[in-house]
Amino acid sequence: MAEFVYYVGSSLDGYIAAHGGGLAWLEQFSRVEGVGGSYGAFEKTVGCVVMGGGTYAWIRSHSPGTWPYSVPSWVFTHHELGVDDDADVVLVRGDVVEFADELRHSAGGKDVYIVGGGVLAGEFLAAGLVDRIVLTIVPVALGGGVPLFGGRPLPEPAGFALAALVERGGTVELTYRRT
Repeated sequence: MAEFVYYVGSSLDGYIAAHGGGLAWLEQFSRVEGVGGSYGAFEKTVGCVVMGGGTYAWIRSHSPGTWPYSVPSWVFTHHELGVDDDADVVLVRGDVVEFADELRHSAGGKDVYIVGGGVLAGEFLAAGLVDRIVLTIVPVALGGGVPLFGGRPLPEPAGFALAALVERGGTVELTYRRT
């Protein structure tokens, strides 16, 4: 069965993007040996991606005319957003729980990749829908920005167990599975 996986990079102080959505601090680590290969291997396990409207807008503005995902992409948004002709994108409104079965079906037996942002990842976490977290911590402190899980309290703690740890050039990739 498809797992919901939050694969994400974070600063030391728990932010996935700087104020305004900047990722230059994170992108510099994509050249670290093994980081790109890890993401490439993960990408092969993905059957669909899910993201928030802000992440979708950021991707479209930073890669105009080119959609980076070849699998179905679901965007949770409260805004009217356009869709590029060549992109397999579904815009939805509502609670993540309402769409969980459709997302699994869309993934075709592969994993559902929770791309971000932090608020949407926090909604999946609060709903008990995050099966695995692959978190790469990079040696940078931002002091503020977009929190890893949106910064909103959970109704109850979500337990995870460490399944793997890999150090690469100062970064640490941690894989956690829901307990």
